[in-house]
Amino acid sequence: MDVLVTGSYGRCGTAIIDHLHDDDRYEFTYYNRSDREEGPYAEFETVVGDIADYEALREACEGQDAIVHLAAYPYTDGDWTDIFQPNIVGMYNVLEAAREAEVESVIFGSTNHVMGMYEIENAPEIYERDHDLVIDHTDPVRPDSYYGASKSFGEDLGRYYIEDCEYPKQFYALRICSVRGEEYDHPYGDAEIGVEDGDWERGSDEYEEQVARMKATWQSRRDFAHQIDCCLRDDDVEFDIFSGVSDNRRRWYDLEHARARIGYDPQDDGEEWDAPPE
Repeated sequence: MDVLVTGSYGRCGTAIIDHLHDDDRYEFTYYNRSDREEGPYAEFETVVGDIADYEALREACEGQDAIVHLAAYPYTDGDWTDIFQPNIVGMYNVLEAAREAEVESVIFGSTNHVMGMYEIENAPEIYERDHDLVIDHTDPVRPDSYYGASKSFGEDLGRYYIEDCEYPKQFYALRICSVRGEEYDHPYGDAEIGVEDGDWERGSDEYEEQVARMKATWQSRRDFAHQIDCCLRDDDVEFDIFSGVSDNRRRWYDLEHARARIGYDPQDDGEEWDAPPE
């Protein structure tokens, strides 16, 4: 299967490279705004292009069986100017290029921030294990930012293309929670980043709140890559939305839907960690 990955060298894209690149079932093309001339991903061939450039993206889609669309402006503090080209125009370009190139499936890197107001309304109690809120794909969308709203738009546009166009034939929206780079791929990752940035001290209330949140929202890199693999191997879904999270005991995002529909079987649980790695 030929697979185009946009935003290849972000946290999620590199998880695909780390865990799926050597899988003989797939031939990946990495599409990114810039190449990697040094570092751990310098060896991989890159198609350099911007998703806001339709012609470049359309050319990259030729002959592809699937697109994993991860390229985006990814921050909740962004304004409309930050969001518009990469997240609105870029999303349209990906789906229109998939339609014209007759790409069978699109896997869209959506976000938990599509539902972010549930967290804001219930934090910090929602981070504790005894909190009883569970969100699934049937609950009303409640974005917490222009970023979250732009991803909700991407989900809706994907549904429109599935229902109104011949291609793509399959669309998977993954509401990704907290995937981090390899160094911070654990539920203490965000708390440790804050220590390094001087935002708080290890063991402080702020540190412990970040740990509690990540123990709920963490999606390990291997679980994320596995979820992508589940979507690429699936033959049944036309359009659907799935939570992107590991099997964390204190999570508030539903996993049963992804288990049943695409066979997602995450291996990691933030509760199994009681300290950051040494």
